[in-house]
Amino acid sequence: MTATTSPARGSLRAAAGPLATAAAVGATALALHLRDPHQQGSWGVCPLYAVTGLYCPGCGGLRAVNDITNGAFGAALGSNALVYPAAAIVVWLWIGWLGRKVGFRVPSLPTNTYLWVTVGVLIAVWTVARNLPGSPLAP
Repeated sequence: MTATTSPARGSLRAAAGPLATAAAVGATALALHLRDPHQQGSWGVCPLYAVTGLYCPGCGGLRAVNDITNGAFGAALGSNALVYPAAAIVVWLWIGWLGRKVGFRVPSLPTNTYLWVTVGVLIAVWTVARNLPGSPLAP
C-alpha cells in the first residue's frame, strides 16, 4: 500500500489551480482586449438575446471587460453595470481559494440567506428594467 501525499501548504504546487485559473482569466481578458466585442458579430450573440430579443444579466459583459482593459471604466458601466460587483465577488472567492491552498485565511463571503435572496431579486429587477423600452440600462 502506498501513501498519497498532498502538496505542502504554502508551496507553488498547492497554488497551481488558482494560479492556472488566474492565467486563464487573464488570457480571456487579453483576447477581449485584442478582438473588440463592440464590433457586430466579433464574438457571436447571446443565445437568450438571439432567441427572445431580451437582454440577460450578462449581456454586455464582454463589452464591459473590453472597456475595462482599454481603461474606459465609465463605459464599462454602460455596457453592463453588474461587471464591477460581479468582479469583486469573483476576486474575493479567488483570493479565498488561493488562501486555502497556500495557508492564509481570508474571511468568507456572508452566507446569510436573506442577503443572497435580496441580491437575486435585485438582479432580476435590474434585468427587467434593462429590457424596458428605451431603458438606459440596455447594453
